[in-house]
Amino acid sequence: MRVALIIALLCSLAGVAHATPASEPSKAYLTLIIDDLGQNLPRDRRVLALPGPVTTAIMPDTPHAAEFAREAHKAGKIVILHMPMDPATGPFAWHPELPIEELGKRLDAAFKAVPYTAGINNHMGSRMTAQPEAMAWLMAELQRRNKFFVDSRTSAQTVAAAEAQKIGLAHVSRDVFLDDERTEAAITTQLQTAIKLAHKQGSAVMIGHPYPQTLAVLERELPKLKAQGVDWIDIKLMISVRSNRAMAGHGKDGVYR
Repeated sequence: MRVALIIALLCSLAGVAHATPASEPSKAYLTLIIDDLGQNLPRDRRVLALPGPVTTAIMPDTPHAAEFAREAHKAGKIVILHMPMDPATGPFAWHPELPIEELGKRLDAAFKAVPYTAGINNHMGSRMTAQPEAMAWLMAELQRRNKFFVDSRTSAQTVAAAEAQKIGLAHVSRDVFLDDERTEAAITTQLQTAIKLAHKQGSAVMIGHPYPQTLAVLERELPKLKAQGVDWIDIKLMISVRSNRAMAGHGKDGVYR
């Protein structure tokens, strides 16, 4: 009798272990950033109407930057500066040949153009984010200003997040671009890729743009996240969840490579 009871208990425990593998994260978190805002108010207001904590990344050299930043802040959305970096052009853009003093002036002007910013991410920037000296200066300056950084990872050569990690600046890195291909089918596929990644590694950071196709997919699919076991959280909470550690796609053992 006792032997049979022990065998039954062991079988039950084995079944529980099989049902909940220890290797799978217990939570799946998703964060959404929409870039390139400030150009078109009716279009951008669709972003504010999305059913969750979308982060609004506003370009400083757009006609409605300040107005939309105020609207986003009033709507309870987190505002970040979408900072132009080489190969981007314009009066705010950072370029590798510019001295640190000029970079600082352009950063000051950009922050003044976009009020209520909690942090920044790079617009373009494949050449600029590969510059260790400039990125180290930027991360120290953001720390001084009490801002966080999101590495859009527009280049595999980026050192931006690595420099942020070195000084303990609050930051995260992008995992999935939603709309490199501007079709609803492709965007839906990328969203599902992000959801699968969130289940696999516990979290995923998505970046999209206010294209009609992107907004149509997000309006349709985001209300379904809960049913798919995903929590949509804001960027500040994602920074806390990740604790400044690199994901597998960004580095090894939590350290950016």
